[in-house]
Amino acid sequence: MNELQRILSFTRRALDDYHMIRPGDTVAVGVSGGKDSMTLLTALAALRRFYPIPFSLCAIAVDMGFPGSNFDPVAAYCDTLRVPFHLVRSDIAAIVFDIRKEKNPCALCANLRRGALHRTAVEMGCQRVALGHHFDDVVDTFMLNLFYEGRLGCFAPVTYLSRTDLYLIRPLLYAQEKDIRYYVRHTPQMPVLDSLCPENHATERENMKNLLHRLETDHKGLRHRIFRALCSSGIDGYRETDRRMRDMFTDADKDTRAFPEDRKVKKR
Repeated sequence: MNELQRILSFTRRALDDYHMIRPGDTVAVGVSGGKDSMTLLTALAALRRFYPIPFSLCAIAVDMGFPGSNFDPVAAYCDTLRVPFHLVRSDIAAIVFDIRKEKNPCALCANLRRGALHRTAVEMGCQRVALGHHFDDVVDTFMLNLFYEGRLGCFAPVTYLSRTDLYLIRPLLYAQEKDIRYYVRHTPQMPVLDSLCPENHATERENMKNLLHRLETDHKGLRHRIFRALCSSGIDGYRETDRRMRDMFTDADKDTRAFPEDRKVKKR
C-alpha cells in the first residue's frame, strides 16, 4: 500500500462510519499549512474523484498576522489540486499577544480562528468544515479532559453548529500521527509550513503527548486501548469500530516494515 493509499483508507473509513458527507455538499478544509491539514486536503482532493458520494471542495486558511506569514506555497499547491483557495487575513496574533497579553493564549486564539473559519465557510456556501484532527489528537484530548477537567469527553467525529448551520467533520480520526509523518516525508511536492506561534510546543497538549509516549514505551498499544475504550463507551458520538478497523490498527502496530524510519534501535 503506497503512502497516499494508506491515508485514503483511513479517511474513507471515517467518512463511511460517521456519514460525514451528504451528496452535493461543499466541504471547506481548514488549512493551517501544517502537516495534518495539508494531508487532509490532499486526501479529500483524491477521494473527490472516486468517492461514491459526490462532493466539492475548497480550502480556507486564516492568516493570524504573525510577521513572516506566507501562504503562497499553499495557494500554489491548491491550484495543482484544482481546489479553490481562500485566505482570511486577521489581527488575531496582535489581539492575543499584544492587546490582551494572554498568559494562556491558546483558548482565545482557537476561538478567534474558529470564528473566522466558520464565517468564511458560510459566506462561501459550504455545508461542511473538515478539520485535520487525527487519531493521536483524539487520545490526547480525551486524556487532557480527564487530567485537567475531571471529565470523560472529547471532540466529536461530527459536530453540528446550529448558529451557522455547519457541520464540523474530522476525517483523519483513524489516521495515526506516524502515518501522516510518513506520508509527508515521502511527498516533497506538498508544502508544509512551520508554525510561527511563540507558544508552539509549550502547551499542555504537548506535555500530554510526551507523557503518553513515555507510558507507551512500557505499555505497547496504550493509545489504541484508550481509543477503543472511547468508542465502546459511546462518548461524544464515537462508536465501536468493526473487525476490519481493529485489524488495521493492529497491523499498523505490528508491521514495522510500513514505517521503517520509525524503528527504534536499542543500545546494548
